[in-house]
Amino acid sequence: MRLGFLRSYFSGFVTSDIAIDLGTATTLIYVKGKGIVLNEPSVVALDKRDGIPVAIGAEAKVMLGRTPDTMAAVRPMKDGVIADFEIVEEMLKGFIDKVQKKRTLVRPRIVVSVPSGITAVEMRAVRDSVEHAGAREVYLVAEPIAAAVGIGLAVEDPTGNMVIDIGGGTTEIAVIALSGIVSNSSIRIAGDEMDEAIIQYIKKKYNLLIGEQTAERVKIQIGSAYPLASEERMDVKGIDLVNGIPKVITVTSEEIREALSETLGMIVEALRLALEKTPPELASDILDNGVVMSGGGALLRGLDRLFQEDTDLPVRVVDNPIECVVYGTGRILDDLSRYEKLLITLKRE
Repeated sequence: MRLGFLRSYFSGFVTSDIAIDLGTATTLIYVKGKGIVLNEPSVVALDKRDGIPVAIGAEAKVMLGRTPDTMAAVRPMKDGVIADFEIVEEMLKGFIDKVQKKRTLVRPRIVVSVPSGITAVEMRAVRDSVEHAGAREVYLVAEPIAAAVGIGLAVEDPTGNMVIDIGGGTTEIAVIALSGIVSNSSIRIAGDEMDEAIIQYIKKKYNLLIGEQTAERVKIQIGSAYPLASEERMDVKGIDLVNGIPKVITVTSEEIREALSETLGMIVEALRLALEKTPPELASDILDNGVVMSGGGALLRGLDRLFQEDTDLPVRVVDNPIECVVYGTGRILDDLSRYEKLLITLKRE
């Protein structure tokens, strides 16, 4: 009984290793033994006078576009990589403190998912930020591989699997076999570009200026990549660029589909490129197994059907597309010895 008490007492001081999906739009954290414990926007609100964060995550996101002159709400991640090193560090410290409520004697090991097209300099920036945020050791894994593990695909087998992961900042398209990426196409066009396309469309057609959060709501509520059985409408509020006063307009799902067409066309082109680079033997596997889609962008209605029509391949969206990358990163964390080959090695300078 006394031994059980001591174990329970000291367990609060022992480290809990962490897996992080450090996304442009959202950061998700998985803690070993607990599962996914955090899912918050990658946003930080700062006091401009001293640069000290006043809010992070969901609390900071509601401040976007609403702050006074003395404050700024910023997104320190852009196109899947770090845009502001110091703010990302502060954000990660806040998130890690939030999920590790008890004191720890040993700093955690952290596995972080990164875009497959990331450069060595960008990888070092991620590693350094995570280390400064409190990690003992940092491991990196490519997002499409993490997604494949999270989906439950047999990444170690010689059979080819194709994964399309559409996040906020990047779209990752990869063919995976034998614990590695055989062919891939990583483009910095994803959910954020869809939002920007909606902003520009409404600005050009209606002379109405809307914010990022409004554009995101429009995309989620009536956005689609393929004609809907019953087209929808939505009221949108913004600033009239002609007379400078607030105004409400009504937009249709057909208009938003038109606004998104160019951005989606670039993702389709990247998919074709990845398929062209795929070896014939693996291409036949993809024909049998189909293509799986993950990431928040995969939730855009009709996107799977658009890809299927363009490639003649079976395409399906996974059950929980937003969480599968962090879940896969967590599974890798839980069994580092088994998944060692999946990790990205980065030499220190």
